[in-house]
Amino acid sequence: MKVTVLVGGVGGARFLLGVRELLGATPFPTVGDSTDTTHQITAIVNVGDDAWMHGVRICPDLDTCMYTLGGGIDPERSWGRRGETWHAKEELAAYGADPDWFGLGDRDLATHLIRTQMLEAGYKLADVTAALSKRWQPGVRLLPATEDRHETHVVVDKPGGADGERVAIHFQEWWVRYRAQIPTFGFAQVGSDAKPGPGVLDAIAGADLVIFAPSNPVVSIGAIMSVPGLRAALRNTPAPVVGISPVIDNKPLRGMADECLSVIGVETTAQAIAAHYGARSGNGLLDGWLIADGDEAVVDGIAIGQAPLLMTDPPTTAAMVVAAAELVGVTLPRATGDDA
Repeated sequence: MKVTVLVGGVGGARFLLGVRELLGATPFPTVGDSTDTTHQITAIVNVGDDAWMHGVRICPDLDTCMYTLGGGIDPERSWGRRGETWHAKEELAAYGADPDWFGLGDRDLATHLIRTQMLEAGYKLADVTAALSKRWQPGVRLLPATEDRHETHVVVDKPGGADGERVAIHFQEWWVRYRAQIPTFGFAQVGSDAKPGPGVLDAIAGADLVIFAPSNPVVSIGAIMSVPGLRAALRNTPAPVVGISPVIDNKPLRGMADECLSVIGVETTAQAIAAHYGARSGNGLLDGWLIADGDEAVVDGIAIGQAPLLMTDPPTTAAMVVAAAELVGVTLPRATGDDA
């Protein structure tokens, strides 16, 4: 069984724990490796949050997935490293280094240093991600949606500017520095000639099931789909495509989904998000949509199902995966013994 999951951030990483719980860990292959395994789990990971800061390349969503699946995530913050210290951040602040609103933990900084060294040596991001994952053994193949620059920027009123004067700032600044609490008018991907990363199109075309994790529909799933060629690949794959609602009782559990959705004129409801994705039988992307018990959604061409969507632990999340797959007629096997 080959399952491909589109993911971003904390919610996506936790969802992958459930997929791995269900199917078992996949021995980590390199890009292009044709090793035959019982099941294959591939995560296509958002890189719209990526940034260069203090001279290092930061890939928040790739690292959150890697740390979460590898047991190194901070359990309280759900991002960054367990047992983190902040000496480098304190020293940078003492020097007055910009940006002063973004903090790098010492353990996390080591990952960024290794990634930056490899990129500057000529390695591609997919290969760097595979090399970093050898330490963490995530049991899931993590593929960047693109290796090209494809950063999410946010259109806002220019700080201190004249009325109506607007500027695009990096998503990290909008969220970390301003907490999304400034007038916001849109999102845009910055970069040129981006193309799907190695293995991405094959992972979609060759899947038995494609899942949208309960990640932010705008700056996670939306940023992935904005990579040229990915929307067409999702529409043309022979595999059914099913999404998991990122809201419960029409509210996001964490993150900024409601702020992002309001900017693009979409209500924070299971119904509105399903309509935003649309049905593959029309011009959209979904065959199925799993929503929380008590929520409602009706979209022509999309099979709607309900299940508990609170990801309290991997077995509970695995049950969500089963319910989503069954919604589009796919029966997923369950891992047994040491594979679980």
